[in-house]
Amino acid sequence: MINLLIFSIVAGILAMLIVVPLTSAAKEKDTRLHFNKWQASAGLVIVAALAIFAFYYITNMDRNWTSLWIVLVVAALLGTLAATGKERFLKGVLFLGTLILGVYMLSAPLFNANQKYKAVEMDQQVEIQAFDETKTPASVPPKFARNKMKKAFGQVPNTSYYELGHLQIQKVNGDFVYIAPVEFSGFFKWLNGKTTPGYFTMSATDSADNPKFVKSEMAYTPSSFFHKQVERHIRMDYPDLIFYGDVQLEIDEEGKPHYIRTYGDFITARNGFDVKGIVMADPATGETKKYALSDVPEFIDGAVSPEAVSLQNSYFGKYVHGFWNSVVGKKDVKLPSDEGTESNVSPVFDETGHMYYFTDFTSPKEGVDSMLGYALTDGQTGEAVYYTGNLEESYMDSQGTLQIIEKKFIEKKWTGEMPVLYNFYGEASWLTPVLDSNGFLQNYFIVSAANPEISVYGNSPNEALRLYKTALQRGGSTVDGSSNAEEAKAAVTVKRVFKERVGEFTLVSILADDGRNFIISTEAAPLAVYVQEGDRLVLTYLETGELFLPVKELINTSIE
Repeated sequence: MINLLIFSIVAGILAMLIVVPLTSAAKEKDTRLHFNKWQASAGLVIVAALAIFAFYYITNMDRNWTSLWIVLVVAALLGTLAATGKERFLKGVLFLGTLILGVYMLSAPLFNANQKYKAVEMDQQVEIQAFDETKTPASVPPKFARNKMKKAFGQVPNTSYYELGHLQIQKVNGDFVYIAPVEFSGFFKWLNGKTTPGYFTMSATDSADNPKFVKSEMAYTPSSFFHKQVERHIRMDYPDLIFYGDVQLEIDEEGKPHYIRTYGDFITARNGFDVKGIVMADPATGETKKYALSDVPEFIDGAVSPEAVSLQNSYFGKYVHGFWNSVVGKKDVKLPSDEGTESNVSPVFDETGHMYYFTDFTSPKEGVDSMLGYALTDGQTGEAVYYTGNLEESYMDSQGTLQIIEKKFIEKKWTGEMPVLYNFYGEASWLTPVLDSNGFLQNYFIVSAANPEISVYGNSPNEALRLYKTALQRGGSTVDGSSNAEEAKAAVTVKRVFKERVGEFTLVSILADDGRNFIISTEAAPLAVYVQEGDRLVLTYLETGELFLPVKELINTSIE
């Protein structure tokens, strides 16, 4: 607060020195209005300081001196009009200089497009690694989780004081969970309540999980007012930092909440944003600490705000050949999707539990639903990789996926939410939760990005994956196991066998004498078509943990 007060007074004095004439050409015989210069100067300082104080306090804008450029332009103009003689000439020159500064500030987006692109330029690869089918993707849609948390709101003491805050996903103690703070529902509720009682948590992988309320009093929150509003509190402690994006709640391994906010630098002038680190605030005590991205605590998954990631994606997609190309011509321009769950991006986790923001890119041409590529941005470092996909195939984008779901369930009026692209069994595939009109989860839909005619849905992600593997084999696709599935061998006797013709190949399902089930396509092992009950087989398979284990190689010792 003291820093803001000093800043406002100094800015007010500066405005007064520019506006109030330093010399007076007026003589006693002049009929022009005379004024007490000292009173006018003091009054101008007070008015300007109060206006600047109120503006910066309300907006939480950074207090860099460059943020005063509009004040300088207006003050120089008024000073030029009020001055006479040589002083008017000098202040006219000052006004011209501030005008040039203003033009520079306003025109920065026209000339810094190349710097923006270089600041966010991504490494390029073809395809992401295959998903480990023994794992469960974090696929519970946030809308569904939020609905369940609202129904569990009776767990909160003094319920009428509060409402559910912003929902976000993160990893806590190795589990993927949704976190949503309890927030004040208004100014008078804040006056009476003083603190919020805690937050809700719910599994992001198990739709049957029930929300749990965790008690943890918080005084500095987004819904608090005046100096207790967490954004304002962070700004008061770090007046010069450039922030981008809203504050986010992060939970450490002990269940203690922390609010974080992403800071960085302007690209040029006061335009553009380049992430540098975070400020973390304790919502109970108000203690704040600044971290560079390389020093961010391990428990923080989203050090880079989703708003900053979305901005970076727009730089990468639009400015590949500069600003004017993004307006006229649009060569190689690609637009990031707006189907993400948080500021047009969707948080996803890899097999190690590390969080990334997913975004797919499409053509700027209207009516085109093919995907040009997709990006994964590291939530802790901000480093991103752009995946082109198989250039010999045309991939459907997220919007096309949602349209397929809408047509699939048109009579029930179900819709998809949070489509995310995975590599399932070597096939680029969209996994999308399907919700009814009330926001309740109905099933999980998987569709091939390259072959939209191959699609399945199941009651859980893992059930949908099992069905999808069969659908791929029926469609003649080569099914590859996950990168983490261990290869194993088995010598078994066939107890039961079932064969199904799928396209040009036959799908062979085998029940072994030890109770295990195996599945193989004659595309991988042509001689599997001769397997019958009682045969002795030597199998090389992948230990995926599924009901039907995928076989890579089959030797029938009964006929050799």
